[in-house]
Amino acid sequence: MTKIKIKQTLLVSHKLPAFDNSCINAGSVYESAGGNAGSTIELFVNRLDSVESVLPYEYTAFDFCSKNTEKRPSENLGQVLFGERIEPSPYKFEFKKSQECQKVCMRAYDTNNPSDKAKLDFLKKGMLLNYQHHWIVDNMPVTWCYDVEDGQKFCNPGFPIGCYVTEGGHPKDACVSNFNEKDAFYIFNHVDITIYYHIVEHEQLGARLVAAKIEPKSVVQMYFLKIRWASRWDYILESMPHTNIQWFSIMNSLVIVLFLSGMVAMIMLRTLHKDIARYNQMDSVEDAQEEFGWKLVHGDVFRPPRKGMLLSVFLGSGTQIFIMTFVTLFFACLGFLSPANRGALMTCAVVLWVLLGTPAGYVAARLYKSFGGEKWKTNVLLTAFLCPGVVFADFFVMNLILWGEGSSAAMPFGTLVAILALWFCISVPLTFIGAYFGFKKGIEHPVRTNQIPRQIPEQSFYTKPFPGIVMGGILPFGCIFIQLFFILNSIWSHQMYYMFGFLFLVFIILVITCSEATILLCYFHLCAEDYHWQWRSFLTSSFTAVYFLVYAIHYFFSKLQITGLASTILYFGYTMIMALIFFLFTGTIGFFACFWFVTKIYSVVKVD
Repeated sequence: MTKIKIKQTLLVSHKLPAFDNSCINAGSVYESAGGNAGSTIELFVNRLDSVESVLPYEYTAFDFCSKNTEKRPSENLGQVLFGERIEPSPYKFEFKKSQECQKVCMRAYDTNNPSDKAKLDFLKKGMLLNYQHHWIVDNMPVTWCYDVEDGQKFCNPGFPIGCYVTEGGHPKDACVSNFNEKDAFYIFNHVDITIYYHIVEHEQLGARLVAAKIEPKSVVQMYFLKIRWASRWDYILESMPHTNIQWFSIMNSLVIVLFLSGMVAMIMLRTLHKDIARYNQMDSVEDAQEEFGWKLVHGDVFRPPRKGMLLSVFLGSGTQIFIMTFVTLFFACLGFLSPANRGALMTCAVVLWVLLGTPAGYVAARLYKSFGGEKWKTNVLLTAFLCPGVVFADFFVMNLILWGEGSSAAMPFGTLVAILALWFCISVPLTFIGAYFGFKKGIEHPVRTNQIPRQIPEQSFYTKPFPGIVMGGILPFGCIFIQLFFILNSIWSHQMYYMFGFLFLVFIILVITCSEATILLCYFHLCAEDYHWQWRSFLTSSFTAVYFLVYAIHYFFSKLQITGLASTILYFGYTMIMALIFFLFTGTIGFFACFWFVTKIYSVVKVD
């Protein structure tokens, strides 16, 4: 075999031969002018990442063969935020033109040279942590497919830079065959690429590339395989393990959640209908005095809550996040934000968040005015800076860690300045505009508020605030935890996520479930003559974020093999950002569902 093997016992005193990282044996159809034989096929390289480390690195960080003379493709905001660093590769080949295995470049390392020794140590660290290449041909990820147990095949959108055989002779990660020497590092310096293409009939384009698969080995082979153009992205699905089981689990979860939501809705409609009918049939004062429950607190139900300023700010930011999420998922379902458009999903989300400052300011200002607030300047400033500032501060600290570790995910200083400019120059002024219109008109309540607060009777254990809040987040979390597993896999295990249709459906069900669960608990608390529903409705559904945080911690310890203090801090730092966003998102859904419910029932019944 022609791969280079690095032994720890020889590193101190021997000068090692270099590795060329890859020999290309490829055929392809590349969609270029004419698409005929002889069209040049370009192969791009992306960042290298690992499931055992959160820190990605640029391709050139490992001293691989590179071509610095060519200009790097431009990257959008989403790609920069996700740390993608796409650059040209030195591997060039032409469509249907056979090539023998050729050397791309050579590297020579002298272990007596501190610089060379540092490069080799970094390379060994990459192999120990199973860092993966990510190559791109015609905007398609190059996948590595290999056999696993039970005769199944697993495809990964990347391939390792090498592998390690331990001192006990146990192969680690990709060392699955022909790697028998103990305590040795093996570099995958040869690959075979299989290109799938589609013949375009009755057109001048010739043929189009459909898929690209790779096998890191030293055997020279040449393949040209045909496949249908409509199946261009189907080969990516092979990289999702147990796909059928995943789809079945999603459907099963959706059916259960829909069934439970229907039960909650039926109970609410039947119970409320009877209550409203009974109260409206009362004719005498004596009958009214004998009654108890939610009607008795009609003079206090719209009493301003404590910390109304903070609640209004949270609701303004939550409205901004809710609309951003809905529009982003809707466009993703239409195919505009597919994996083929790299970074488009994050770019769309950031741009929408910036442009949605107006509804955030409007909602926060109008609710704050309905709560009787007068410090409108403080309200609009907190809406514009509090939650976004917490997210940016967390993100900036994480970026400092990435800078210190030399990771490709570290955002350039210019991009940070651009994000701050979008925030201060666009989002903040739009928030002020929305607040201006929000303060011009408050919210009119259907009943008047008494001057003296009504005394709340002693509550049972189940109607106390904390037990109700804890129980309220269980059902919403039950409808998202399967999709949450897929999303965490796509973020931390570098899997391809493509099920935006199901994700949008789960989003709708999450909104319905949060609304119904919060309304149900709100009704029970009003019947117990506890009229403090504002904060409770927000926290009931937002407690789903606590379950999300607990699940993320479980995922870290049970599913990931992340090592190192920096990677651990980065994981929990980014997880806290996601938990905060989810906290505001679900809490806003619960509040407005209860607000609609309370306004509706007290405007229907007689409360004279």
